[in-house]
Amino acid sequence: MKKSLIALAALAFVGAASAQSSVSLYGIADIWVGKPEGGKVQAGSGGVNESRFGLKGSEDLGGGLKAVFTFESGFSLANGAVAGTLFNRQANVGVEGGFGTLKLGQNWNALDDIFGAANSGFDSALSANGVWKNSYTGEAAAQIYYATPEFAGFSGAFSTQLKGNTPNKITAFHAKYANGPVYVGLGYEDDKGTKQKGTMFNGSYDLGAAKLLASYYTTKVTGVAGKINSYQLGADVPMGSALTLSVGYASSKATGGKSASGVGLAAAYSLSKRTMIYGGLRAANKEAGNDLWAVGVNHKF
Repeated sequence: MKKSLIALAALAFVGAASAQSSVSLYGIADIWVGKPEGGKVQAGSGGVNESRFGLKGSEDLGGGLKAVFTFESGFSLANGAVAGTLFNRQANVGVEGGFGTLKLGQNWNALDDIFGAANSGFDSALSANGVWKNSYTGEAAAQIYYATPEFAGFSGAFSTQLKGNTPNKITAFHAKYANGPVYVGLGYEDDKGTKQKGTMFNGSYDLGAAKLLASYYTTKVTGVAGKINSYQLGADVPMGSALTLSVGYASSKATGGKSASGVGLAAAYSLSKRTMIYGGLRAANKEAGNDLWAVGVNHKF
């Protein structure tokens, strides 16, 4: 009898513990077929989103506090290869609560959180800002990342790497406002490795009949004269419950150089809540030289 009571108590404890914890497998499979300028028709992975798989989970610690983790790996759907380390996109653990979210490990930095928030072309390979001459470093290892909770639409985040792991650390932050139809974001990244500092300002406004998009990004490399200034304007136009068209124009110019510019046109059709097909093209001037047309499928699981 005592053994039965002990067994029942153990089962009740395990059931309660499992009810307070969760682990899920998730991912995106995204592949496209297209032709880049100067190349042949080919298959590519990650037209709208980089193909990936991952594990994420949380445990309720009580008092409104949760332990969280994410392990995420990017891979090519064209050949199945994983680039670099196994969990090259994310490998972190942290805590969440009324104070916000604090994470430690491999993670996207605070600039990356908002970098594509107002991109035309669904922030894909077809986006007009593919002509931009400046870039940024999105992910960072051995990183401390903190995101605030949202207050009346306002929120922010800060991230930095530990110098003991990475002497040339990346530090970034963002502040944003997202409430109703309005979104405005400001982000900054200081990359000691590339000696580049970049500032992003972007925003969008949803009119219902169309969502207007705009972004401006400027970078400067320490010790190098001049800057690279880039901007993009666009709109997402819903054509029904499943079809959306996106148009955009982008330009980029380094101090003393010529402007690289291009236009993008993309369409996405939702077959279900998790699967869509997409296609479009980007046409650029000679300075940019990166025309592209592509069609693809994106499935989330």
